[in-house]
Amino acid sequence: MSDTGPYGGDPTQPGGRPAWGQPGSTPPTTPPPATSWQATPPAAAPFPGAPTAAVPAAVPATAGDEPPADEPSGRPRWLIPVIIGVVVVVLVAIIVGIVASRGSDDEAATPAVASTVLLPSPTPTLDAVQRPATTAFATALPLTVLQYALGSSAENPAWVTAGAIEAYTETYTDGDTGTVTVSAGQWETPAEATAFAATLVAALPSAPAPDPTATATAAASTLPQSGEVTAAGAAVGSYTIADNGDGTGTAVWTNATTVFQVTAPVADIVNFYSAYPL
Repeated sequence: MSDTGPYGGDPTQPGGRPAWGQPGSTPPTTPPPATSWQATPPAAAPFPGAPTAAVPAAVPATAGDEPPADEPSGRPRWLIPVIIGVVVVVLVAIIVGIVASRGSDDEAATPAVASTVLLPSPTPTLDAVQRPATTAFATALPLTVLQYALGSSAENPAWVTAGAIEAYTETYTDGDTGTVTVSAGQWETPAEATAFAATLVAALPSAPAPDPTATATAAASTLPQSGEVTAAGAAVGSYTIADNGDGTGTAVWTNATTVFQVTAPVADIVNFYSAYPL
């Protein structure tokens, strides 16, 4: 049987094709599959002369759109509030420091003001006796003066003889060794009262002339002293206070038609005169 025929052919003749599995034939080699990074060949034109469609180059496949784990994603959200808080604290501290320094400067620049401490007036430790006289003048005389309380009261006939309408001699005590003697009288006119008081002042040791600008001073070292007696800002008489040299002092003063003479411990004489209400 001939090897030639419609489905066979001589492999040595032109145009023949090798038979599969025949000796001397070489099996076709299977091309390797295209990788993902290889470019796709351009598509063939549908007919000669037609333009070839451009095919974009292949993009390497990636695991996803997320950035790499080691790449920073931005500033932490808590950082900005913390920075703002620190700035506010610093500003407040600066303002407080400025205000405190100004306050210290103001305190240093303010001069100290001297203060006067007023001690409470002493009061008697015993009750005063009742005065026997009941006239308006006698009733106006005080029952207590500072720590001294009235211990006795009687008429003063010597002053009445000297022209007084009425006069009294009274003693005050502090309940201990302190004793004060007061003579008080009333005359018809201020001139008569002033004339009688002048005789009492003349009998005082080293009695100075009245000084209208003087003010009574409690210190015994300032005795003798004298000045005006005022009421409601107007002069109504004069006073004289002297140290008797025996531990006592004497004050003599006039107030319109009245005359007063007080003998007390020298340490208390000025205070007693100042506290006496008439």
